[in-house]
Amino acid sequence: MKMSKSTGFAWGVALLGIILSAGWVAAERDGGRAEKSQQLAPITNPSPEVEQAIESANNLSTAFRTVANRVLPAVVAIENRPSMAWQPSGQVQPSQDGLPGGMDGENPFKGTPFEDMFRGYSFRRGPSGSVQPGGPMQRPHSSGGIGSGVIIDTAGIVLTNNHVVAGGGQVTVKMQDGREFTAVEVWTDPKTDVAVVKIDAADLVAAPLGDSDAVEIGDWVLALGQPFGLESTVTAGIISAKNRAMGITDRENFLQTDAAINPGNSGGPLVNLRGEVIGINTAISSRSGGNEGIGFAVPSNLASWVSKQLVSSGTVRRAYLGVGIQPVTQDLAKQLAVAPRSGVAVTDVFPTTPAAKAGLEPGDVIVEFDGQAVRDPQQLQLAVERSEFGKSATIDIVRQGKAMQLSYYPEEQPNEFGVRGAVRSEPRSTRSMEKLGLEVAPLDADVAKQLGMTEVSGVVITSVRSNSLAANAGLNSGMVIVQVNRQPIETVDEFVSAMEDSGGGNGTLLLVRTESGSRFVVLK
Repeated sequence: MKMSKSTGFAWGVALLGIILSAGWVAAERDGGRAEKSQQLAPITNPSPEVEQAIESANNLSTAFRTVANRVLPAVVAIENRPSMAWQPSGQVQPSQDGLPGGMDGENPFKGTPFEDMFRGYSFRRGPSGSVQPGGPMQRPHSSGGIGSGVIIDTAGIVLTNNHVVAGGGQVTVKMQDGREFTAVEVWTDPKTDVAVVKIDAADLVAAPLGDSDAVEIGDWVLALGQPFGLESTVTAGIISAKNRAMGITDRENFLQTDAAINPGNSGGPLVNLRGEVIGINTAISSRSGGNEGIGFAVPSNLASWVSKQLVSSGTVRRAYLGVGIQPVTQDLAKQLAVAPRSGVAVTDVFPTTPAAKAGLEPGDVIVEFDGQAVRDPQQLQLAVERSEFGKSATIDIVRQGKAMQLSYYPEEQPNEFGVRGAVRSEPRSTRSMEKLGLEVAPLDADVAKQLGMTEVSGVVITSVRSNSLAANAGLNSGMVIVQVNRQPIETVDEFVSAMEDSGGGNGTLLLVRTESGSRFVVLK
């Protein structure tokens, strides 16, 4: 719709008249009900039950207020400003009047009661002089990261997320008191999405780090940060779950919370009612992009371990075992003589690694590492990586139903460990097993090499029929079967013979290998 400045003014006056008329009618309607209106008084002399409930709620409010006032001075806003904020293809050309995009900013309702209503809106003047209303004027979005952080040391150490500061731009830290500082050092660990920012500043307030292992499901927590750029925002919730793995970082052991976490909260602290930081807000699970009650935070113990190494050396050293592992499902538990989710199954032991030196074997179930119970691969991986170099640790395993204990000596993980190429070779001769719904062939030497196998033993799956026993068990073409019921196989004939001899209500246990590693499969 187009309109001149004079007609716009007339239209505004007419609209004002309509609003005033509507208000008069509403006032008349309310006046007719005036005798039914009443002024509510505060609750006085409540019953003992109501008084106790109000007192309990007030006590919780006092706790929230105390924690917020104590921790907020340590919470900062972090902006990563790229060195080239505007690219040639995205430049905004100034108009003759100096405002972006040819917008002269003139408000046609200036001088009318509607001036404030349309203040901040853009208006584009057309060729004929008519004014076309646009939307509210917004600041251009930066391509850098914008998030939160928390000061954990008065020496200027700020804890945040890697994805907030990644990209190599200028990192600016904004304090609660209005001061701004440019980071003098930025250290990152993408594997955990943890980063440390160092600033040169005085009179800082640092928040204490708590013990995230002591946190329990149902504990009250507060999330602090700058969601959507709104400074000093505090939300409350509980710990919903622990040890969550969402597939968004290489090393995951998230705390889950229903405290509202939104874009901009990343890097801010999750604190308990003692004002201790027990997590660094990192991610949300959302279909809308906003809070839906499922947020995730890096536990403070993991963040502290990473940050100390980053500050001292700029990198993170991690120990490793040198094994392939998988969770213990119900079917697999029956085969390995353990309870479901009571350990981690070893599928591969790579030569010359600490695992091989410790005496681990494929089929072992690791139930404890250095005195800590193990329930899933992520938990074992994090425990191993944090092993102290130069100090041995114990590994409690179950091997063929028998409990054993091994000694492990930590070694630093090589950078290239676990990197494999894709399997490209195709075998030429195949043998069909209709009952199982798959075809197998002798293992090609090149395929074995790409899988990191020192010996050419086993059979490679060349085809799997849909809805067959093999397909339902999760077998796919390209997998190499190296064991049947824990017995190694070297040829197609040995595989066929082993399958004919297998049976039982618990099914057949296969150890298969792919370019991603090895795992057990139960074939029923």
